[in-house]
Amino acid sequence: MAMKSLKELLVECLKDLYSAENQLVKALPKMAKAATSPDLRAGFEQHLEQTRGHAERLERIGEQLGTSLKGKKCVAMEGLVEEGKEVMQEDMEPRVLDAALIAAAQKVEHYEIASYGTAREWAEQLGLNEAAELLQETLDEEKATDEKLTELAREKVNEEATPTGAGNGRKNQGR
Repeated sequence: MAMKSLKELLVECLKDLYSAENQLVKALPKMAKAATSPDLRAGFEQHLEQTRGHAERLERIGEQLGTSLKGKKCVAMEGLVEEGKEVMQEDMEPRVLDAALIAAAQKVEHYEIASYGTAREWAEQLGLNEAAELLQETLDEEKATDEKLTELAREKVNEEATPTGAGNGRKNQGR
């Protein structure tokens, strides 16, 4: 059946996001377990709690719209999660693994940022102000998580994964 309205398109987007968040609830504990950096592990564990909250917000929006968001599989997230699994199965030095885990996590965050931004715009266009506010709240959290991952990579993980003397000329200062 063809979609005939922006609202129908929004609902499909929300179903996709709901599936994505639920897939992440299953993947994040595995990523946390694989991380060797205590800061990275703690970040994954913190984001797991946020992700559960994201799914709950989506359920509230679904209730507001009078629709269930269950029953759709987000194939994009399925691919990103699979890519993360492959990273964890590679034979890597622990510090290199942490850098790869951050890269995998940021791919997920960027997908979510794009999706939540789109859904928020559509909700605003449709005059669904409460839904738009909830989507914006999640969007802000996804952006903050991406920034934390970038900061952790820059300030610690990437440097530790770089052999002494390599990289952009900075010395490995044993951090």
